[in-house]
Amino acid sequence: MSTTTDVIIIGAGAAGLFCAARTAAEGRTVKVLDHANKAGKKILMSGGGRCNFTNYYIEPACYLSQNPHFCKSALSRYTQWDFIDLVSKYDIPFHEKKDGQLFCDNKSSDILEMLLEECRRAGAGVQLNTSVDSVTPNEAGFTLSTSAGRYDCRSLVVATGGPSIPTLGASGFGYDLARQFGHQVFTPRAALVPFTITDQLSSLCKALSGTALPVSVCCDDQVFNDDLLFTHRGLSGPAVLQISSYWNQGDTVEINLLPGIDLTQAFQKAQQQKGKTHLKTWLASLTTQKFAEQWLAHHKFEDRYLAETGKKTVKALAESLHQWRVKPAGTEGYRTAEVAIGGVDTTELSSQTMESRIIPGLFFIGEVVDVTGHLGGFNFQWAWASAAAAAEALAVG
Repeated sequence: MSTTTDVIIIGAGAAGLFCAARTAAEGRTVKVLDHANKAGKKILMSGGGRCNFTNYYIEPACYLSQNPHFCKSALSRYTQWDFIDLVSKYDIPFHEKKDGQLFCDNKSSDILEMLLEECRRAGAGVQLNTSVDSVTPNEAGFTLSTSAGRYDCRSLVVATGGPSIPTLGASGFGYDLARQFGHQVFTPRAALVPFTITDQLSSLCKALSGTALPVSVCCDDQVFNDDLLFTHRGLSGPAVLQISSYWNQGDTVEINLLPGIDLTQAFQKAQQQKGKTHLKTWLASLTTQKFAEQWLAHHKFEDRYLAETGKKTVKALAESLHQWRVKPAGTEGYRTAEVAIGGVDTTELSSQTMESRIIPGLFFIGEVVDVTGHLGGFNFQWAWASAAAAAEALAVG
């Protein structure tokens, strides 16, 4: 016994569900298969449980890829405004957190339920607890051998995501499938991920665990201004997650812990006005009490009155705060990474349709493709846009 359908989509995540709904709405028979026991697990945990579903300021420059122009076509044809319209149609309340980042007011399940309802209305089937054992081409398209039996389809969409957060069921299955059909896959690595620190700075990070500061962080000619969070294992926070996408093993990261402040000038002014204030108390007014105590102790700065603190000490303190150079031991890896950089080589895909240039009828969408966005809703928008591009092609295919 086998089941035949026009389109099979492997992966019931953001890209897979959205592609299924849009393709079925155009009259195609669509079946989504996923090995998980629940659809959209990554959607549910995203954005701290509130799903940062897109960003007001989507730009191709906010995406990393070996082929940086690839994402332009899909992003321009299905925009953030299109998805915002869909969210509004379902009366899902949302807000801008900062920098254009859009979050649900209530919870991430609002977005997941919207996608599942779109699938139901269009007649797209979503079948969970179904693992795909093998995929083989046939004269009419593809045959899938699964834990639930055999499926035949004319077109196959791979929306399996990447290997980030394996506890949610993520794997490299999509990459294996791409290689099977002759596609090159750029070796993935964890991105949007905290750094681990194991050298002499590890004791400082542990002592400051839980402390957050607004910073400017730089690596590989990229600069991000956002919050940094000290952890027991190293460094996290939005600024660190952003720069991690541009960091390679062995790179040094430079951090300005007092962006927007010239510490030397600020000290001179404070010395004149508050000479009897202790250095630690003054630094705490610019940062936090805990940070001031630990930072001065770690760097062995003597806690004197400002009036007694010499220029040499001020210069050294300014350099330590404005140009803090950190060489991470590594990252926390896929365990906590929000995405993976790398994936299916986009030069072997159509930027208009996401279809393979090697195997007709085979499509790759979402995170499995070598397109990775910044933190802040950019990866979800790529999921929506690439899914819409594939659905448009599948509707006429």
